[in-house]
Amino acid sequence: MSFSDDEVERYARHLVLREIGGQGQQALKGARVLIVGAGGLGAPAALYLAAAGVGHLGLIDPDIVSLSNLQRQVLYGGADIDQVKVAVAGRRLAEINPHVSIEPLPLTLAADNAAEIVAKYDLVLDGCDNFETRFAVNAACVAHGKTLVSGAIGRWTGQVGVFAGRPCYRCLVPETPPDAETCSAVGVVGALAGVIGSMMALEAVKVITDAGEALTGRLLIYDGLAGEARTVRIGADPTCAVCGSGA
Repeated sequence: MSFSDDEVERYARHLVLREIGGQGQQALKGARVLIVGAGGLGAPAALYLAAAGVGHLGLIDPDIVSLSNLQRQVLYGGADIDQVKVAVAGRRLAEINPHVSIEPLPLTLAADNAAEIVAKYDLVLDGCDNFETRFAVNAACVAHGKTLVSGAIGRWTGQVGVFAGRPCYRCLVPETPPDAETCSAVGVVGALAGVIGSMMALEAVKVITDAGEALTGRLLIYDGLAGEARTVRIGADPTCAVCGSGA
């Protein structure tokens, strides 16, 4: 897989990185990545993955752009209000990097279509804001052996984890928490979405290029209000309904 002169200049800072170089950039160019949710987390993740040269990006989200999105969803502007998110995102990402193929999917990913959609990609990033979709994404990733980069935010706190087989996301969250809160209910500081979404993109680049140590089987928890972060290991649940004896 060769690079054009434009690509060599565009990716120059990657090509001189010892951990990426030409081989890693070729891996990025050949990768197919699905981003679930083109909102607060999906927007910055998509921006950085497109800029990084991921060859094919799928964006799945059924929503339209609303005024309240603009506080944190950095792909969109005032002129995009009432337009389909993934369509706007596709145009914006193509402007950033014309070498990336963008696949807008104005759909809801759910249990009945997740497996078919996820099977077409090498890596999945989940930045959606509801547990039903998160569970469907996780089950499809486990079934097809796909690595999942999962991110979540609320108020001033965010988290990022990488799941590859066992433990899976359901080992961490077996059921929908009874006190589950949404950003619309409790709020979220806009810049936090950029921090966690960028971390998701960084983990994706590491997984694709095999650089460093990904957060596989670990959860990074970031407290933006305190300016502190910690990483915890995720144990595999032997009775997990997806990857354990309960499957």
